[in-house]
Amino acid sequence: MRQELSGNLIKGNEERYQFTWPGKKQAILTANAPINKTLRPCREDSVDFDKTENLYIEGDNLDVLKLLRENYLGKVEMIYIDPPYNTGNDFVYEDDFVQSSDDYIECSGQKDNGGNRLVANTESNGRFHTDWLNMMYPRLKVARDLLSENGFIFISIDDNEVENLRKICDEIFGEDNFRNQVVVRRGAKSVQAQFDTWDKLGQAVEYILIYSKRSDYRFPKQVRPIDEEKPGSWNNHWRGSDRPTMRYELFGITPKSGQWRWSKERSEQAIKNYERMLLDLGKTVEDVEQEDIDDWYAKQSDKPDLLRLSSQGKPEHYIPPTDTTLLNTSWMDLLVGSAAEVTSLFDGNKVFDTPKLTPVIMRMLNFVGDDALVMDFFSGSATTGQATFLKNAEDAGKRKFILVQLPEVTAENSIARKNGYKTICELGEERLRRAGALIKKSAQREGNKVDVGFRVLKLDSSNMKDVYYKPSDITNDLFAQTEDNIKEDRTDEDLLFQVMLEMSVPLSAKIHSEEICGKKVLTVDDNYLIACFDKDITDEVITDIAKRKPQYFVMRDSSAHDDSVITNFETIFQTYSKDTVRKIL
Repeated sequence: MRQELSGNLIKGNEERYQFTWPGKKQAILTANAPINKTLRPCREDSVDFDKTENLYIEGDNLDVLKLLRENYLGKVEMIYIDPPYNTGNDFVYEDDFVQSSDDYIECSGQKDNGGNRLVANTESNGRFHTDWLNMMYPRLKVARDLLSENGFIFISIDDNEVENLRKICDEIFGEDNFRNQVVVRRGAKSVQAQFDTWDKLGQAVEYILIYSKRSDYRFPKQVRPIDEEKPGSWNNHWRGSDRPTMRYELFGITPKSGQWRWSKERSEQAIKNYERMLLDLGKTVEDVEQEDIDDWYAKQSDKPDLLRLSSQGKPEHYIPPTDTTLLNTSWMDLLVGSAAEVTSLFDGNKVFDTPKLTPVIMRMLNFVGDDALVMDFFSGSATTGQATFLKNAEDAGKRKFILVQLPEVTAENSIARKNGYKTICELGEERLRRAGALIKKSAQREGNKVDVGFRVLKLDSSNMKDVYYKPSDITNDLFAQTEDNIKEDRTDEDLLFQVMLEMSVPLSAKIHSEEICGKKVLTVDDNYLIACFDKDITDEVITDIAKRKPQYFVMRDSSAHDDSVITNFETIFQTYSKDTVRKIL
């Protein structure tokens, strides 16, 4: 007020350029705060549980990200998220600030499983943007730790929070790591619905923010398909001209659509150069790596043309029907969302309003390798999962995904509820089952094998009992109650997955069950981790396991047959496998 009324500069706190809001410090603290939770496997909801490398995790995404941080630190090549756009009532947050009557909260049902009050973030809320920022900031902060050095994050957003999202992403990922703000076309019905309010023009586009982990990383060359029915359009190298003489047999391939980039004579010379390279390197076609080819080529003074092999085993100068023009920030040829793609899977039932479309995410997948680990922690309709299935079927890739979704309850009178789907997770999982079955059937006809399974895990409290008691809780049977420190409803696989989290073992690792001396033993990734949670374990069981020299071994404290087994435990491992990391729950 003094400055507004004064013609002179009024002294005050030193100014600096920054972006802040109420609760930001708490949001940073929340990102780093420990949690006492675990992930429990659910075989009955999974598809091909024992073989798949894909994960579908039900639970609050912040807790899940924290649990995954150690296991997947720097291992995720691509993250895509479609978070709430904060348009009013489109997301529910934990209200830790407003104190209201307990009776009101209980009657309104606005509590989560932890007893925190849940409130819709309406536009009338005075902390409208603040609450959204406090929700997004810690999740993005943890997500950054998961990205690999060559990794990207793609975030869908619209006008409501795009400016704030840019600012927090600049802070978390680094302003130098901002790559692009892509525009994608919205459907006509969505645009009209906005315009019907008559207070704004209909928004015809949405945005995708792209950030990389490293500022010096460069995009790979992008390729996108072209309509083959247009005469000549599939060969941009020859500027649309169809040259039958450029279709000849090479490596047993005679192009029917597309044509060779080089003449037959030049290709034959390139083959000779390639054979010369293999001879110089002392390697076979199966053994040679792309790095070997690049290094050898760089050392040649005459720079001969090389016939390189693509990841699909085709000569690199074969031109498939694609456009090799580098993509720009206008993805207006793509439609960002439509109910039709999912509705067709659900027998004509519109179970989602405007889910993201697979072509959008399939284009993002072009930015990473064909064996990349992909994550979506606002999974929603599970479009990222289906897009990964489709992309792998298209190019025989081995991409894996981790999808995370809060099990939000579907609306009481919704089409989804009427069809028996109580939560968003049930819908997402069913979509993956149906889409996967169709993709698998199509891929098998073409001789491809595609992993269309997924392993369902559910966020839950720790498997371990709470061993801390207040004096008023102590009863005569307290020692009997605490004889076993594992909760009664937890299975051996529950314990195994908690151990996998603690020991940084991938949650998609292959699990095998067998018996040793009549006791059930679980092995993970060919004896990398061995666990035995059975009762009455003897020295013979421990000795057999130690002789296998696992990296990790885990057993329950209550599993030993008697005290002598615990006494001999260390001696046995020192004798047969002293480097094994041992853990007793």
